[in-house]
Amino acid sequence: MSRPVGSVAGRTSTGVGTPARARIGARTLRTDRWWLPPLLTTLGLAVFVIYATFRSFTREHYYVAEHHYLTPFYSPCLSDSCVPGSAHFGTPIGELPGIIPLAFLSLPFLLLFRLTCYYYRKAYYRSVWLSPPACAVAEPHGKYTGETRLPLIVQNSHRYFFYAAVVIALINTWDAILAFGGERGFGIGLGNVVLLVNVVLLWCYTLSCHSCRHVVGGRLKHFSRHPVRYWMWSQVTRLNNRHMVFAWVTLATLVLTDLYVWLVASGAIADLRFVN
Repeated sequence: MSRPVGSVAGRTSTGVGTPARARIGARTLRTDRWWLPPLLTTLGLAVFVIYATFRSFTREHYYVAEHHYLTPFYSPCLSDSCVPGSAHFGTPIGELPGIIPLAFLSLPFLLLFRLTCYYYRKAYYRSVWLSPPACAVAEPHGKYTGETRLPLIVQNSHRYFFYAAVVIALINTWDAILAFGGERGFGIGLGNVVLLVNVVLLWCYTLSCHSCRHVVGGRLKHFSRHPVRYWMWSQVTRLNNRHMVFAWVTLATLVLTDLYVWLVASGAIADLRFVN
């Protein structure tokens, strides 16, 4: 009886250990700095995670009452623990202990939406998990089961987290609109520009999602019979081509938006006003 492909002495080997792969003792024969992109990706993701975690639990300087600026890290704020004015949808939830973020209803869905995103999977699989770390570089793992078992099987739920991300993007849009009406009435400041740019880029990232592309036109068999959906699918496809760019840009704009609100709310800087 012949052995199944990938079996050596009755044991199954995977990845670089399969019989069909060339036997090279060195981890890689590359002489360039192949480790630099994975390192930069890891550092970039780590900086965002550390900053976002810190800010989500500080519960300070996240709302500018004068201009109605609310940072995305605290939206929606639905608890009695929220500072006055920051609960744009009321406070149906009572006081929350300090170990629970005030935006606990949105943050888990946003995190899971990012974690299961097709681009972010590639990014942290290659940089954090080193599977594979780079082209022509042997990965350190002897076995790979794909996204067929826990915990990676959860990646298949990405489309559902996309629906939640759309709702949260709508909430962020409402926050940006409300910020045009401060305590002195309608006005425009630098904070409005920051909030608006952030929410536009968040929509670009959300709508460029692969799941969005599939929802819009992925299951159609005849584009000619659905011209409207075909046009929508074409526009989403154009955004999808820049999904990686939006993925990184929105991490930066989220941090910058929160940082700006933080500095204004704490009194470190004054909001630059253009109108009123």
